[in-house]
Amino acid sequence: MSAAKPEFLDLQPIRAVRGTVRLPGSKSISNRTLLLAALARGTTTLRDVLDSDDTRYMLEALAKLGVSSGNGAGRTVTVHGVAGPFPGKQAELFLGNAGTAVRMLTAVLALCGGEYGIDGVARMHERPIGDLVDALRQLGAQIDYLGNPGFPPLKIHPGKIMTQAEVSIRGNVSSQYLTGLLIALPLLGTKTRVRIDGELISKPYVEITLNAMRRFGVTVERDGWASFTVPAAARYVSPGELYVEGDASSASYFLAAGAISGLTGGGPVRVEGVGHNSTQGDVRFSEALEQMGAAVRMDENWIEATAGAEAKKSGKLRAVDLDCNHIPDAAMTLAVAALFADGTTTLRNIASWRVKETDRIAAMAIELVKLGATVEEGADYLQITPPSQWRPATIDTYDDHRMAMCFSLAALGGVPVRINDPGCVAKTFPDYFQVLAGIAT
Repeated sequence: MSAAKPEFLDLQPIRAVRGTVRLPGSKSISNRTLLLAALARGTTTLRDVLDSDDTRYMLEALAKLGVSSGNGAGRTVTVHGVAGPFPGKQAELFLGNAGTAVRMLTAVLALCGGEYGIDGVARMHERPIGDLVDALRQLGAQIDYLGNPGFPPLKIHPGKIMTQAEVSIRGNVSSQYLTGLLIALPLLGTKTRVRIDGELISKPYVEITLNAMRRFGVTVERDGWASFTVPAAARYVSPGELYVEGDASSASYFLAAGAISGLTGGGPVRVEGVGHNSTQGDVRFSEALEQMGAAVRMDENWIEATAGAEAKKSGKLRAVDLDCNHIPDAAMTLAVAALFADGTTTLRNIASWRVKETDRIAAMAIELVKLGATVEEGADYLQITPPSQWRPATIDTYDDHRMAMCFSLAALGGVPVRINDPGCVAKTFPDYFQVLAGIAT
């Protein structure tokens, strides 16, 4: 997808950070709105769309499916909607490690009446999709596994799609399954209720989906988090123009940097593009940071963080014990911030980390230990005790953008840090390291 990437990046100790960062567009919102604009009636101009590997995979897939789009000035994309199922009835789609794109397109294509292949990188073959396939099969979709049952790659055939009143789906592995199903169901043209089996995790990401669908004219009725009903009259209609919020998950690195740097006289750091008006659950990362002793200010479209008075006095953040189910991506940043705390931090209810771009619980544990931390890894938790003495480290990133960005903050610990495969940040934030350097002093 992109140019040759450097093997590593050496970060010298960062003395302090301060300044303002304009965030790239949200990956979650960008890929949802690109797909909804493609399915809608009319032309949609999307502004501040994230330009990254994941969105490029989505745009390439939409082009193969018969959707016309064009790039305008800056990060503007114009999508000419097809007002229903895709006109392209045969396509082989390679989607890299873009989990959201794989899950959403699998659901939509299952209801489009064509022959489609869906594949990705080797890690995608380890990321489960069985619960979504099971739900789609309830509707009559015909989907074959080409490798291990329950995992991509997939082959989708024209099924005999039924218009039934209810379908059930498990919610305790990934909220992306429900997202894909909800986005696809308006193609049926009938009232359909989705019942959630078990606990639904990562609820804020479902809120992003519901908000995006509403912007395109489809309001989903809901019974709390137990069921969701797509009305019979649901049809996607272009809103004409839509602005994509800044990426709240990406904001976490800079806000944490501001809090950490504030311990020794640096900070504050302000991020622009998210704030009180954000529809993304990861803006609540700022609440977790406050619990760790940060001083956070927020307006409609910006958030600013530095160390609070108590943290500045002690020179340490506060160790916490947190349920992080509502901020699964941003919670990774807390694991590195915990290196600067005054005791042992525990991050709980993070089982979904196991099925992300890599097994993030295992990867985090391995890499934090390299820096001198003591780490306990559980099935759905991570416990981090800060280093008694920091160690320089070479950090492996597992082709996971968030691993690379999180561990860049370790350079604030006063030791050099080598980040292997730094180019993996192209998935969501291609110029992350340049932006970080821009606020380093």
